[in-house]
Amino acid sequence: MLSGGLGTRLRPLTYTGAKQLVPIANKPVLFYALESLVAAGITEIAIVVGDTHAQIRAAVGDGSQFGARVTYIEQDAPRGIAHGIAIARDFLGDSPFVLFLGDNFLREGIVPYVERFRQGECNAQILLYPVPNPQDFGVAILEDGRVVRVVEKPREPPSDLAVIGIYMFDHHVFEIVPRLRPSARGELEITDTIQGLIDAGYRVEAPIVQGAWIDTGKKADMLEANRLILEILQRDVPAHVLDGDSQAHGKVVIAAEAQVVNSVIRGPAIIGPRTRIVNAYVGPFTSIDHDCEIVACEIEHSIVLEGTRLCDIPHRIEDSLIGRHVEIHRSPHKPKAYKLMLGDYSRVEVV
Repeated sequence: MLSGGLGTRLRPLTYTGAKQLVPIANKPVLFYALESLVAAGITEIAIVVGDTHAQIRAAVGDGSQFGARVTYIEQDAPRGIAHGIAIARDFLGDSPFVLFLGDNFLREGIVPYVERFRQGECNAQILLYPVPNPQDFGVAILEDGRVVRVVEKPREPPSDLAVIGIYMFDHHVFEIVPRLRPSARGELEITDTIQGLIDAGYRVEAPIVQGAWIDTGKKADMLEANRLILEILQRDVPAHVLDGDSQAHGKVVIAAEAQVVNSVIRGPAIIGPRTRIVNAYVGPFTSIDHDCEIVACEIEHSIVLEGTRLCDIPHRIEDSLIGRHVEIHRSPHKPKAYKLMLGDYSRVEVV
């Protein structure tokens, strides 16, 4: 698993935190990937880490919370996905393996694709997903179910099927990686690795993902992934968390340690431990993490990270990704609207 990268598309949020640890439905993106691997029977996991290695290690630990054993491999600089394969050579040995980019979100998991790879006769398997903008991705050209070419960001895409960040290889990949040369951006590219396998006569297959996939690199992607998880929640609202003047409608999950006072929660939504919702409205597709306070305001279709306080906001907050330990409160001036993306420990006075 790769969990490096600078997360530039999620700045300023990722100036102070790993992009793979930004939560979806109050759980880090990376955790969904780890759970997918374990569900597929993969419990020996190496995570290739970069500058944010301390945060990744602190969150994941030894992997026992996921039913796995995790090894960390440090990458000294962003040198490409294929470089991550190269430095994991000793860990992997000659075993077939799954390469899962830690910011990829596949709601239905990878079990059927791993089983297909285990039972099949191909040397590599890449997953494809139909996208509206294939020119922004690597695109596979198929013949009879086999990949014959991978084209990186083609001006005229041969199809709408993008290569996503989940790959499966056998040991033959280690014949190809040492021959690679850095691309124009100075990295060893995974597309060159795949093409190298094809050119060497190895069989590469590419099933099309059934279900929901998102590359969680931008705010809109995070909000969409949050929506996808929230819409399959099972309602869990302990009776004691709502006072007599509060209501929770639909698919709502509220932690037992939370408190809801004179407020309405309209699901799907999730409220974390020790969070207080007071004289407020929390609308659909909203995740509010632990130790937050939402007072006298309205919010929907948003993600709020831990320790944040929103107080006395006269207009509804929506389509927002708000970082850790942020404070937003009302000022004497009248606001028009709010669409926010705030980094950790920000402080905002609304005008």
